Amino acid sequence: MARTVTFKGNPLNLVGPQLKAGDAAPDFACVSSSLEVVKLGGTPAKTRLFSVVPSLDTPVCSQQTKKFNEAVAGLKDKVSCYTISLDMPFAQKRFCEAEGVANMQNLSDVHNQSFGKGYGVLIEGLPIPLLSRSIFIVDKNNKIAYCEYVPEVTQHPNYDKALEALKAAG
Repeated sequence: MARTVTFKGNPLNLVGPQLKAGDAAPDFACVSSSLEVVKLGGTPAKTRLFSVVPSLDTPVCSQQTKKFNEAVAGLKDKVSCYTISLDMPFAQKRFCEAEGVANMQNLSDVHNQSFGKGYGVLIEGLPIPLLSRSIFIVDKNNKIAYCEYVPEVTQHPNYDKALEALKAAG
C-alpha cells in the first residue's frame, strides 16, 4: 500500500518503508559540506538527531533548523545532530553560515537519495525530488528510538516530543 503525505493539501506518494521505534536504522550515503560521502557508520556512535527538511530555502525548514540548532546547544557532547535535505551541499553551507547554525551538521541526500529511500521520506510526483519533513532519532546501537513523519509537508514537526526523545535516548 502506498504511503502518502500532503504538500499544500495535495496528496503525494512516499518512496520506501515507514520506520518505527525499534527498527534498525537504514544505512545511507549523503554528502557533507566538504563534499565527503557520509554513511550511518561514519556518524559518531552516540545518539543522533536527523532533522529532515524539503529545502533550507523555505521558511518552515529554516525555522526548523534554527530551532533545533538552539535546542541542542547544551547537548553537544552527548548527541550528534544533522539536517538532511536534497539541497546542494554548497547551499546548505551558505545557509548555516548566514544564519549562524553551528550545532547542526548538514547532509545532502543529492548523491543517490539513499536517505530518502531508506527512511521512507522521498516524495514522488513533484517536478523535482524533495524529502518529506520528518524527524528520526537513532541511538548509539543504530536503532530508531523515535520518528515522526509530518503528514503535511508545510507544517512543523513536534519539537517538544522530538527533544524529549533525544534527551531520553542520549
